[in-house]
Amino acid sequence: MDKLGSMHFREDNSKALRQKLKEDDKAAYGVIKSLLSMDSNADVYDRTDSQFFSSGESMWQHMLEDLKKAEKFIFLEYYIVEEGLMWNSILDILEQKAAQGVEIKMLYDDIGCMATLPGDYTIQLRSRGIEAHKFNKVIPRLTVAYNNRDHRKILVIDGQVAYTGGINLADEYINHVERFGYWKDSGIRIDGPGVKALTRLFLMTWYINRGEISDFDQYHLENQSRSSQGLCIPYGSGPKPIFRTQVGKKVYQSLINQATDSVYITTPYLIIDYDLTESIKNAAMRGVDVRIVTPFIPDKKLIQLITRGAYPDLLSAGVRIFEYSPGFIHSKQILVDKDFAAVGTINLDYRSLLHHYEDAVLLYKTESITEIQKDFQEIFSVSQEIFPHTIKNSWYQKLIKEIAQLFAPIL
Repeated sequence: MDKLGSMHFREDNSKALRQKLKEDDKAAYGVIKSLLSMDSNADVYDRTDSQFFSSGESMWQHMLEDLKKAEKFIFLEYYIVEEGLMWNSILDILEQKAAQGVEIKMLYDDIGCMATLPGDYTIQLRSRGIEAHKFNKVIPRLTVAYNNRDHRKILVIDGQVAYTGGINLADEYINHVERFGYWKDSGIRIDGPGVKALTRLFLMTWYINRGEISDFDQYHLENQSRSSQGLCIPYGSGPKPIFRTQVGKKVYQSLINQATDSVYITTPYLIIDYDLTESIKNAAMRGVDVRIVTPFIPDKKLIQLITRGAYPDLLSAGVRIFEYSPGFIHSKQILVDKDFAAVGTINLDYRSLLHHYEDAVLLYKTESITEIQKDFQEIFSVSQEIFPHTIKNSWYQKLIKEIAQLFAPIL
């Protein structure tokens, strides 16, 4: 842990930014101060561009263009990688860049890729000049550490540009293959000083997995400042003792608790504890327009049963719930009062909030928030709203839900 701490630093102008925010918007200052106190590696950045993508296919094309421009290093950290159009197009560029002398480090989760990649795939990648490793490799022994999966999706290029969001490196994420109707996802690209936070987050995970401390200064390249509006706070969350608290959950709670006008959320799964449920209900009961979107077509039917089991309690408090009709919504995003938004890898379920390594980018009054707002309106327009009188369950469906709820914390 002491070695991990050596990767931490605060931006020179961070204190001034926080002080100005405190003077201009105390509620927003409270949210950001809370996040910085929970994750010592998070920091607040201005002069950082952010670009929102409302689909995997649109983000993928931008990723390819940025990868072609790499000159120094490329970091990749993904939960799922699968051979196909998306990954192979990226791999072709990585091979070319490795041949040009670009340093490439890659982490992929062993369980996440167990069904999608051959067991010796890291060896294949290393033969192509890519230093690749499995995260939390599964070996034949029983340990609770297997719960701690690397669910992040991070791409960093030259310390100048970074991507994250819900989009893994597999063809369903760009709708090249269809699994559960249309695959709705989202992601974010940042360009500027804020990229340092995701660079640092990757190197921290590299140390956790490999035990190798990287010289952060080597990858801390000067970023050209942008004339961007608003603030950008990339952050990570994960299990104890690496993280002192449930950062992902606490950020959502902090955002929801200070909301005065609206809270819009998309999540593929809705399996949350009492505290977060009460925060959502209390916001609705004080007049905030709270809307949650989940999939109509699930990827896991049992999880959808549990998700739907949460509806009645939330609906009774005035929360509006929608199911995304065209297919499976995998986006993990929140929009609050049209001022704050977060886009990342964090699902609203126990595994994501408690056990997994995750990441997100918190945005405050950035131009990209306008695009996130448009995305939510488009989602609502093609989703079906759920009303209390439309929830009709037979006795055996109710029994299955009750049993499933008992196992929710381990699903």
